[in-house]
Amino acid sequence: MTSRFPSSVYRTRLDRAAALAAEAGLDALLITPGPDLRYLLGSRAESFERLTCLVVPADGTPASVVVPRIELAALKDSAAADLGIELRDWVDGVNPHQAVAALLPGPARTAVTDAMPALHLVPLTEALGAMPVLATAVLRELRMTKDDAEIGALRTAGAAIDRVHARMGEFLAAGRTEAQVAADISAAILEEGHTEAAFVIVGSGPHGADPHHEVSERVIEEGDVVVIDIGGPVEPGYNSDSTRTYCIGEPSDSVAATVAVLERAQQAAVDAVRPGVTAESIDAAARDILVDAGYGDVFVHRTGHGIGLSVHEEPYIVAGNDIPLEVGMAFSIEPGVYFTGEWGARIEDIVIVTPEGCESVNTRPHGLTVLPVR
Repeated sequence: MTSRFPSSVYRTRLDRAAALAAEAGLDALLITPGPDLRYLLGSRAESFERLTCLVVPADGTPASVVVPRIELAALKDSAAADLGIELRDWVDGVNPHQAVAALLPGPARTAVTDAMPALHLVPLTEALGAMPVLATAVLRELRMTKDDAEIGALRTAGAAIDRVHARMGEFLAAGRTEAQVAADISAAILEEGHTEAAFVIVGSGPHGADPHHEVSERVIEEGDVVVIDIGGPVEPGYNSDSTRTYCIGEPSDSVAATVAVLERAQQAAVDAVRPGVTAESIDAAARDILVDAGYGDVFVHRTGHGIGLSVHEEPYIVAGNDIPLEVGMAFSIEPGVYFTGEWGARIEDIVIVTPEGCESVNTRPHGLTVLPVR
């Protein structure tokens, strides 16, 4: 997959961003490097002390990018040139915040990306003469619902991480440390098509009871239940995220029974996904089963999170989020149970809302995978 989508994809996104900004009563969006800039331009520019800022006027006039001359190369692979976006470069000694303000009517009603550093927000506020608001509400409407190009990338990412889970028998064994297993998994994530291993959780035995445990020098033992939560981006920057739970040797009856309930809860949440239902109802579908089985107190996190250019983004699948699901929304469904000092388990798929329900981009078996003792 190429480093960005065709330029027509970004043209559509910029036009929609301007229209939504106008609907919100704004004059412009101000976007500094981060996921929002990558979404709108396909730019991998990074944020430094020198200001780079995409200015998207709400009235439909052409967008511009204020960029330090020494960082112009950072935009060469973006869609800016194809879309005719003017690059207003500046050199040290010039005030780039005033350069942004000069592109806008005064006083302007502006919104900024939530990734903008305070280093730039404060002087931009001074230059504009008014505090910008967050552009989150506008950009959320764009990024939450994935277009066809994004869905294709998420499918590619899901298949790639499934191939890593399919190889877990190569890596996971009694006598190896979590760190050794994680090193092999990280290499496999790259081998299977990701550009990096964004995160690798190997939670063995009691460490599996910590949902955000990463790795340690603990030696994995026969009988351990092991939580493997892994993911990373594929080009052009869309992420995988999948968790499966393994057991080294045959599990106890109680472990097997508990994971069977967890599997049922995860599947119930997947089955509940369809357009129009609320995000919180998907959380409830999984949570109600675990509560009824007596595991409510050990399910200590939300059921899921949106995914795309960021591993965690909206919509969040959590109680209190009454946003209705729409076709194209993509998010994780990942209930878990965590028994402090003993063991834990989690099952996670990424799903995409379809007109009939949802499509899972992960297809590896969901139940407890038993690995032979070697």
